[in-house]
Amino acid sequence: MAKILLVLLFCLGVWAADFGAMSTQELLAIMNYTIKKKDQSKILSELKSRIAEMSPKEKKIYKKNLELLKKQNAKK
Repeated sequence: MAKILLVLLFCLGVWAADFGAMSTQELLAIMNYTIKKKDQSKILSELKSRIAEMSPKEKKIYKKNLELLKKQNAKK
């Protein structure tokens, strides 16, 4: 079930031009699964603007995903 949700969120992230309309949880879920670099930049920018409103759990997920993203980008 979780994999289906991630795939659905990934698809939404790929086609969504307005990441501002997505929830923080959706952005966190697709953060590392976006194909285009420019979309990754938009997602990160949107999430940075939401850091002040994030719960401690969301901040932890954000930091973890950010580290993974940096590692993935370093390999490319």
